[in-house]
Amino acid sequence: MPHQHYQECIDACNECATICNHCAVSCLHEQDVQKMTRCIQLDMECAAICNAAAQVMSLDGEFSEQLCQLCADICIRCAEECEKHADMEHCRECAETCRKCAEVCSQMAHA
Repeated sequence: MPHQHYQECIDACNECATICNHCAVSCLHEQDVQKMTRCIQLDMECAAICNAAAQVMSLDGEFSEQLCQLCADICIRCAEECEKHADMEHCRECAETCRKCAEVCSQMAHA
């Protein structure tokens, strides 16, 4: 099956999307939601790109590598934002997961 070539990256993207969604929802419950708006926005964008990348890789899509590079880029941006709020467990976990996903996606993009 062609998607097996991408399986590690698909798994990383799916995990990252789940954690980003959790982070976004958790940020909505923070006392000062206003200061979390960029974090929430990047969480949602990162989850959307991770989901799209996983989907295209599962199709053995023609643009898998390009999507993996975009995914790596947004994961890094999301991690950087979440690291600004590392005192919150959900942001710290999201940053770590995004960094791992970015690494796997970057390797896939340059394979």
